[in-house]
Amino acid sequence: MDLLSSCSHSLILTFVLLLICRDASGAIFTFVNKCDSTVWPGILANAGSPTLGSTGFELPKGSSRWFQAPTGWSGRFWGRTGCNFDATGQGTCSTGDCGSDQVECNGAGAAPPATLAEFTLGSGTQDFYDVSLVDGYNLPMMVDVNGGTGTCASTGCVTDLNQQCPTELRVGNGDACKSACEAFGSPEYCCSGSFNAPTACRPSVYSQMFKSACPRSYSYAYDDATSTFTCSGADYTITFCPSSGTSLKNTRDSSPITTGNTADGSGSGAVSQSGTESGTESGTESGSGSSAMLADSSMLAALATGDSTRILYPSSLISILINAAATALIFPFLRL
Repeated sequence: MDLLSSCSHSLILTFVLLLICRDASGAIFTFVNKCDSTVWPGILANAGSPTLGSTGFELPKGSSRWFQAPTGWSGRFWGRTGCNFDATGQGTCSTGDCGSDQVECNGAGAAPPATLAEFTLGSGTQDFYDVSLVDGYNLPMMVDVNGGTGTCASTGCVTDLNQQCPTELRVGNGDACKSACEAFGSPEYCCSGSFNAPTACRPSVYSQMFKSACPRSYSYAYDDATSTFTCSGADYTITFCPSSGTSLKNTRDSSPITTGNTADGSGSGAVSQSGTESGTESGTESGSGSSAMLADSSMLAALATGDSTRILYPSSLISILINAAATALIFPFLRL
């Protein structure tokens, strides 16, 4: 009986520690590049949120990289294209450039037009996330959810809007597509001045074009009702140039939620439109393709050897361990 009691106490402690660790871990953000060429993701944390180990990095074709974010973190991600950096890391990008003249963005955001993925991680509550075309478009992007509870729908824009972009919004040789606000600067397009309210700022012919091509993405500032999504306790995969055959794969109810306005007045439940960075976290890079990582079932072996690049979705492993601990905890009592 003493042995049973000792085992039960140990299992209870393990179970509690696993729950605490999962709550403290926040979320894993995994970046996957399925484009035909290299993408240079940029990361901008909002004010009060720490950096995630990098503010900008190179992501070759077919590779992936993940970062751990703490609970309460908020910020945005985007992809830079057409970048030319020298051996010292100095250079610029043709789209999504952050103006730092370096691979690292160092607290600077993307120059429009750029497709944005925006997140606010709840502290014991729901995460809010969206893919926004409010600042224009430069790359197809998909946000997929791994684990979690709630609606947890995938969202993004898999359509190549650069091929459909009107001449008046087109950048260069079709490298990106501006928003109407950036192209014309009119209050009715920017939802500014007397148009700075949901009842006053309505979808334009341009935002409707974006919305028709990418129904789950933000098309203009007050597009909350069909563009903001929620989930609790999940990890997230941000894929550049996702294949249309594998995108929007979440089979759960995909209805977004309606949220209140944020500090920037846009109404987005995900993040505000500005922010600076501080603090540090760590990320781990893998040169292998995401398909190989998804097929790797030896997560426990990877943990034992310290090969963290093989663990694409740590939350899945944690869920398995929690369920195993719970089963082991209950089983001795069933035998009494």
